[in-house]
Amino acid sequence: MRRLALALAFGAALLSACSRTPVREPPSRPPADPSSVPDAVPRPEPRASRGNPPFYEVFGERYVVMASGDGYVERGVASWYGPDFHGGTTSSGERYDMYAMTAAHKTLPLPAYVRVTNLQNGRSIVVRVNDRGPFSKNRIIDLSYVAAAKLDMIREGTAMVEVRTVGPASTPLPRADRAGSQRFYAQAGAFSEEANARRLAQQLAEAGFANVAVVPVVSGSRNVHRVRIGPLDSVPAFDAIVERMRAAGFPQAILALD
Repeated sequence: MRRLALALAFGAALLSACSRTPVREPPSRPPADPSSVPDAVPRPEPRASRGNPPFYEVFGERYVVMASGDGYVERGVASWYGPDFHGGTTSSGERYDMYAMTAAHKTLPLPAYVRVTNLQNGRSIVVRVNDRGPFSKNRIIDLSYVAAAKLDMIREGTAMVEVRTVGPASTPLPRADRAGSQRFYAQAGAFSEEANARRLAQQLAEAGFANVAVVPVVSGSRNVHRVRIGPLDSVPAFDAIVERMRAAGFPQAILALD
């Protein structure tokens, strides 16, 4: 999953992410209680000399590394990586420690600090991004084992999350509402014209998709009509719908929440 041949704009160079080679001396011992591991503390750091090419390619897809992570926020699926990579080399050149509060991201500059909130239970953590990935379908961030444990997502393996950059110059970010979990949907499109939204909804229904709805919302000063499928009750259900939509010719599905 993580040994990658990264095609750089300025030449054919190789960047190794997390190694699968077993390590005899792991970087640290497992904590007795993962919840006792403190969050990463954002601090000013220079851009890493490794892992920050202008762009790179993995599995035929090109990823452009951000000039800055300021203001980045995204919602989607988080996964985690652990023993197979423990002690290997990250894309930034550091050793991967599954018991440290770190993460992998495809395009944020390395290093970066992000707050990750589990939208299904309200738990929130801050991690330091020092690796590239994940390159599996629909995933937006790969967390270390201990970070995933603090979000209570080890058993399921994945969770719906919100990821926001944080840092010394950033405005403190509010934590997610802890009153309960949120329902989530696969959104096929958003239109200012209701007729266009209705047309897409009809096409989805004719392609065999159930629970298709057009949801009117106000975005800024505009009326927007969102075409959604759901609600969905699990990450696997979201993945399955997205794959079905892509196979049926609807490739633009994104995560949407109540």
